[in-house]
Amino acid sequence: MATVAVLDTTYPDLDIEHRVVDGHGIDVVREDGASPEAIARCRTADVIIAGSRARFDAETISRLSAKAIVRAGIGVETVDLAAARTAGVIVCNVPDYGTETVAQHALALALAGSRRLIEADRLVRDRAWGFRSIRPMHLPSSSTAGVLGLGRIGKRTAELLAAVGFERVLGHDPFVSGAPDPIERVDLPELLGRCDIVSIHIPGRSDGSAVIGADELAHMKPGSVLVNTARGSLVDNRALADALRQGRPRIAALDVFDPEPPDLAEFAGIEHRLILTPHQAWYTEESQAELRRKSAEEALRIISGQAPLNPVTVPDPFTPPAA
Repeated sequence: MATVAVLDTTYPDLDIEHRVVDGHGIDVVREDGASPEAIARCRTADVIIAGSRARFDAETISRLSAKAIVRAGIGVETVDLAAARTAGVIVCNVPDYGTETVAQHALALALAGSRRLIEADRLVRDRAWGFRSIRPMHLPSSSTAGVLGLGRIGKRTAELLAAVGFERVLGHDPFVSGAPDPIERVDLPELLGRCDIVSIHIPGRSDGSAVIGADELAHMKPGSVLVNTARGSLVDNRALADALRQGRPRIAALDVFDPEPPDLAEFAGIEHRLILTPHQAWYTEESQAELRRKSAEEALRIISGQAPLNPVTVPDPFTPPAA
């Protein structure tokens, strides 16, 4: 009997996974941890479905007998793709789940930042009153929003920002050609310099380095809002803390961090300039069910000897594994 191991997830059960593979002679097992030891306990599985914290470096991959690693999510920077290709391990992801959920969360963070909701909440709780200290605020129709990354989620976020009335929506993505309505394509310094809202929707770099550091933050408009629902490693936290103290941006609305949970010591004294959520942008019951189903279907295809639907890297040359 073939085995699918579900590693490093917060699912309440494995009912969806069992329903997908039922009748195909496949067992589904679970390993709750993300440590090397937890991965080692899955080493004999035919396919591993992995959450975002599990790390598959070259040494870890060399010890697996798995045909494939399916990342239950979009990003694959946690997997050494070159090592996987050399070892004959297929790596897949689920690039088309949760688009609406993440885009809505990004919009919510953007609007909360532009309306200074955390600062306003703190004023009232501190028994202050009035909004003089959180001026100025502007209508979306007098503001410009920017989207860094023009994949599925970035495009949908741009549509939502336009729908609530932002005067202009700018976009930048060095890897995607063209800019569909309502996006005006610009380079990164121009996007950062012109936008009142900047929302990040690009994948993490394989080396974990930041895309938004001190130089990039220095381009941002005074009073602007930086939203990150993509990867915590994309933003240099120390540089962001310094920039927040200078008001460029004024607000950082963050759903992702590096590490997670975050160490917020660098933001001491400016907590009111942060809107924080615990890596929940991807989550609704519906998006989680979609992710689980698509991950399990990909595992089933691979075990059945079919080509994967969403391969990120495959052995070269690729031969579907025997069923």
